[in-house]
Amino acid sequence: MDDDTWSRVRARVRWIGALDAPREQRLRALGALFLRQKAITPIEPLALDDTQRTLLAALCCLPLLEFGEEGLHGWSQLIVYPDAFRVNRSHVDAAGVLHQWDDELIGEAWEDGPLILSWADVEADLDDPHAGFCVAVHEMAHKLDVLDGVLDGTPPLPRDWQRAWARDFQQAYDALVQAVDAGGEVAIDPYAAEAPEEFFAVCSEYHFSDPALLRDSFPAVAAHFERFYGPSPSA
Repeated sequence: MDDDTWSRVRARVRWIGALDAPREQRLRALGALFLRQKAITPIEPLALDDTQRTLLAALCCLPLLEFGEEGLHGWSQLIVYPDAFRVNRSHVDAAGVLHQWDDELIGEAWEDGPLILSWADVEADLDDPHAGFCVAVHEMAHKLDVLDGVLDGTPPLPRDWQRAWARDFQQAYDALVQAVDAGGEVAIDPYAAEAPEEFFAVCSEYHFSDPALLRDSFPAVAAHFERFYGPSPSA
């Protein structure tokens, strides 16, 4: 990863420019490791140059600044669509009836497979870095979550911390679900109420892009993220 390429990435990603020097160097090293380990596959007609590939690697590694390179284990490919993409879903209900439908997604993380992103949405996140969104962080949170074998909103942690994390996140998640079900307005993206793992991923986005709102909404969750991800570059 040469200096000129990193300078261009740093100028485009304002979260990187806000890091202190040691954390920026750690991110640069993680990004270089990402580029060595992961195949980055653009879907036509999208083409990615070296700067764009480095940018994607850096974004995906932002959540690993404290967790480290173990967060890259278990998968080998980043697939990048030009824009939102459609995925066919199917489900067999309790009566044995098969239901099929299409979802339009901007990102996805397969448990034992690739991480998938929409390039248009990555760029939108960078254009408005304090709006509460970062699809790359969201999908990387899912990759961290599943490292312990269960997608449940709790990444691998020391036992005592895991207990406190599970307690505080469950309380915050239950409060959000109750507010959404009651039809009230909520401060964060209501998609976080879909499941505990989505709550973890959505709140991870806010840690990097709008930490003040996360802290006002869920102070215990924000405190855990300060420890897990390190200080927010948007603080």
